[in-house]
Amino acid sequence: MDLGLLYSGGKDSTLAALLLEDFYDVTLTTAHFGISDDWEHARETADDLGFDFRRLELDPDVAYEAVDRIREDGFPRNGIQHVHQHALEELAAAEFAAIADGTRRDDRVPTVSRAQAQSLEDRHDVDYIAPLSGFGRGAVDRLVDTHLEVTVGPSEEIRRADYEAELRAIIAEEDGREAVRDFFPDHEQTYVTGVR
Repeated sequence: MDLGLLYSGGKDSTLAALLLEDFYDVTLTTAHFGISDDWEHARETADDLGFDFRRLELDPDVAYEAVDRIREDGFPRNGIQHVHQHALEELAAAEFAAIADGTRRDDRVPTVSRAQAQSLEDRHDVDYIAPLSGFGRGAVDRLVDTHLEVTVGPSEEIRRADYEAELRAIIAEEDGREAVRDFFPDHEQTYVTGVR
């Protein structure tokens, strides 16, 4: 059965792919707005891991709506959530029989509620799977340490293909690079470089 997995090239979505590959024909699918070429980082990792890869182009208006929310709120949570819901909708509308993401049990953002998952499934006749939804960060980190080679560093320095990179690019272009720090707290990102 074909499954499209929203993929950033980071540890969570890569671990989700490894957990699903015995049961589905997994295509790592990077959603992007065409604002930057960051999606290429995910393609490189997908190629290195031996997974099929696909780009999923999202409506750029959604990115600008998300940035407006980030500015209004003063933090990125609701903006990133808005983008993730749009990405899931677009992925569910694709030809996959099942869709998935790398959301964990203790993620603050993005999250998918039971009602949102059921709605996606009912409206698009697709299975939604969150293979890490029962895992907390500690469990994920232990599995990643055992099975993946990962680069970790500050969000603004790590190569990745997540929504945040393009949202940061919009803010930097419109408000200046320093404005990015006003909305995005310092945090670490991961980029998978191989399987052990």
